[in-house]
Amino acid sequence: MRTRTIYRAAILLALAVGISPILALAQEELVAKIQAAGYSQVSDVKPTAEGTTAKAVKNGKPVTLVVDGGGQIKERN
Repeated sequence: MRTRTIYRAAILLALAVGISPILALAQEELVAKIQAAGYSQVSDVKPTAEGTTAKAVKNGKPVTLVVDGGGQIKERN
């Protein structure tokens, strides 16, 4: 039930700010994948030429991540 509420909220938020609901759900899934990999405070998620970039924190240190088309999460130097 809670997951359904979160998805519903994501869709409503996406519609309110003019983002496609499909993209909003994909971003929520990407954030969940990044968090499952041990990162927290995921923010600033953006599509780029090299993949999707995001800022996050791991082991108390801020990092910039790139998630490629295959779903691989890599820290950018």
